[in-house]
Formats: sequence, C-alpha cells, structure tokens
Amino acid sequence: MTLEDALKRIAELEEENAELKEKIEFYKSKKFAGRQKHDEHWMKSYNDFAEQYEDGLSITEIVDRSAISRRTAYRYKAYYDGLKKMAAIDDDNKKESNV
Repeated sequence: MTLEDALKRIAELEEENAELKEKIEFYKSKKFAGRQKHDEHWMKSYNDFAEQYEDGLSITEIVDRSAISRRTAYRYKAYYDGLKKMAAIDDDNKKESNV
C-alpha cells in the first residue's frame, strides 16, 4: 500500500465518519411516538400543581382539586424539589463568586 492509497482511504473514512455523525444527530433530535415530556399540556398541569403546592396545599388536597393522579402529583413534587435544589445551588455559587 502506498502513501497515496493510505491518504485516499483516510479521506474515505473521514467522509464516512461525517455521514455517520449526521445520522446520529438526526436520531438524537428525532421525536419518537407518544406525548413528549414537558409539552404545553404538561407545563400547564405542572404550573397549576406548583402554584397550589406553593400556596401550602398538601399532595392529597391538590389531587382532590386537580385532574392529576396521586403518582403524577409526586412526580411533579420531585421535579419541583429538583428545580428548587438547583436554584439554591446556583444562588450559592453566585454568592461565592462575589466574595
């Protein structure tokens, strides 16, 4: 195998690699079947939950008043707690950087 042959093969492999990367990006961005998480309906339902939760209602009271299941309410609560935790970490990081 000559140097020219090797360079041609490298060029072919780089082209193939670029094509495969394009395919990977296509499949990463592709939406698959089913309702997508955090769509418009999900956001409205979650925001209603968060508002009621911040008003001091218990999970049971929220489930009784809303059109969500108990399991969904606990999922929303876990998501809510995660967001609050991330916000607290961001606040701590900002305070430390200002010192």
